[in-house]
Amino acid sequence: MDIHTTSLADLSAAARKVLEAGGSNRIYLFYGEMGAGKTTLIKAICKELRITDEVTSPTFSIVNEYEGTDGPVYHFDFYRLKQHSEALDMGYEEYFYSGNYCFIEWPEKIADLVPDSYAGVRIHIQDNQSRLITVENF
Repeated sequence: MDIHTTSLADLSAAARKVLEAGGSNRIYLFYGEMGAGKTTLIKAICKELRITDEVTSPTFSIVNEYEGTDGPVYHFDFYRLKQHSEALDMGYEEYFYSGNYCFIEWPEKIADLVPDSYAGVRIHIQDNQSRLITVENF
């Protein structure tokens, strides 16, 4: 599914469409260059999931946990990961196989650890404000 946004005002509708396109998947992998809007889109998705916690980039902590009405939501940022062992040490499997939503930025850093079933979300910068968001289920 392709979703076009032309401003931040489009994010709420885009977030709903991403969740709809993901279907029963609870693992979402977010791909896009630096500044594409991965964290911004995840914030909008969390708002759609009625997360009331402040959603921030887990760049330095690697994972943030937000309390949701249907259980915790996990937000990962593997950008600063240097070795797979860091993901293993943090117990990634407990998060990924918990049945809770997991939103993963920079999944290419842990490609061999990603579950077989997930929704892939690619964000393509069109111009300063516009984005093309592609969602595929695997």
